[in-house]
Amino acid sequence: MTFDSRLLSGIGVVSAVVEAGSFARAGEAIGLTQPAVSRAVARLEERVGISIFNRTARAISLTDEGRRFYEAVAPHLVGIADAAVTAGGSKAAIRGRLRVNVDGTFGHFVLSPRIGAFLDHFPELSVEISVRDRMGDLVADGFDVAIRFGEPEPSSLKARLLLETHVLTCASTAYLARHGEPERPEDLAQGHQCLLIRDPMTRRPFAWEFQRGTETVPLHVAGRLMVDDTGSLLGACLSGAGIAQLLELYA
Repeated sequence: MTFDSRLLSGIGVVSAVVEAGSFARAGEAIGLTQPAVSRAVARLEERVGISIFNRTARAISLTDEGRRFYEAVAPHLVGIADAAVTAGGSKAAIRGRLRVNVDGTFGHFVLSPRIGAFLDHFPELSVEISVRDRMGDLVADGFDVAIRFGEPEPSSLKARLLLETHVLTCASTAYLARHGEPERPEDLAQGHQCLLIRDPMTRRPFAWEFQRGTETVPLHVAGRLMVDDTGSLLGACLSGAGIAQLLELYA
């Protein structure tokens, strides 16, 4: 089978449009005029037989078919870029813009303290950090990476484990002075206020679990305060509003 290099070139242009959010900005990023970008996208659409973008006077967005196509080819573009870096054997080969989607608490406590060293290590790379409670559509929103805790939903996107942490059950000294210190998980159901955080996927409170040896024990808890983000949960816990389950990274 003869490989058509124009196909790869067109996919590269589409990737630039997705990342930049417009034909004009994509052209600036890859050194093409806006009409040239538009023609490259049109040729690729004709070649693969689908409409990749919805085009309006004010904005562009991926069609459903375009999103599926891009999600299928994006990992291969990353692989090609990785191969180029490996062949070059230099961190200087890593350049461009990296758009990162994180939740606010992780960004504050974990990512921000380390970002300076990361930028020093890759001097030709620029980073945009966007704080969002929900990941949303990473492809349509032009993100390269999203960092979240928990099991990822099934997707054609690549997922990689970065770190592991424990969940701790925490309370402030002021709260414990007023309500006493629970000795067993079951005590939490006896007059204690448990602070709840909503799962952004299901919109229900995250379940509370405890580890007993190798056994995971779920526990139904009640509380009058529910929040959407870890930062609010941490702040409420520190203020003495109740008992919370927090990642060890933040506790």
